[in-house]
Order: sequence, then structure tokens, then C-alpha cells
Amino acid sequence: MSAPPRPVHTGTFLVTTVTANRKRLFQVASNCELFLEALQHYRKQGHYLLHDFVVMPEHVHLLLTPQDTTLERVVGLVKGGFSYRLHSKFPVWQRGFTDRRTRDREEFLAFRAYIRRNPVEAHLCDRAEDYKWSSAWTWTT
Repeated sequence: MSAPPRPVHTGTFLVTTVTANRKRLFQVASNCELFLEALQHYRKQGHYLLHDFVVMPEHVHLLLTPQDTTLERVVGLVKGGFSYRLHSKFPVWQRGFTDRRTRDREEFLAFRAYIRRNPVEAHLCDRAEDYKWSSAWTWTT
């Protein structure tokens, strides 16, 4: 049975997608790099505006605005682009994804804060700026 189609609508969305069986694929740095490569590739092609992201060990949060395409298509590109780069013989992602549309600036900022806090609350780092697989990361020498 296929999932019912999502209504076509515009806006900015908090998207969460999870790896198949919650396998911790993103504990491996090279997998994180491949995911970010796919994410930035489709952003540069103009499919979406990327406001924030975090790559957690077994899931990903994205705050994005689709551009001239559907949210389903955007998520399909990112998930498919990563899967293609990974060359896995096993399922990479759980089917589907969850999304919440931002209603206003206050909610946008709350989603942004949620994304940035995620690795801190999971005890992967002490400060959001220290987590390399996030848009909050501050590169220092």
C-alpha cells in the first residue's frame, strides 16, 4: 500500500527523516560528508533554500523552503542523492518523512533552535557550535 500523496503547498518546513531500522549510519564521518555533499548539491541547483540542518547518528533534521517544486520531491532528491552516493546494498532510509510547516517567524526561530540544540541534548557535544555535522558548527583552527 502506498502512502497517500501530500497536499502541494509552499512555505518553510522542519523535515525529519530517519535511517532504515534507525541504523547509526552517521556515526561514520565519511557518511556524514556524503550526506552533506548531496544536501549542498541540490541546494546549489536551486531546488530549495536551506536555513539549518543537523545530521544525527540515525536521523536528519532540515529547515528548508522548497523552490518551484514539492516538498516530497526535495526530500526525495536529498535522500536519493545520499543513497546513490553511499552505494549501499541495504535499505538506507525509512519510508517517508515527517514535516511541520512554519506558521510565522517565531516558529521558524523555534525550529532553528531545536535543530541547533539536538546534538547537545543527545550529549554529542557541549555546544552546538562544536558539532561538525550541523549548520551551527563554527570551524576554528
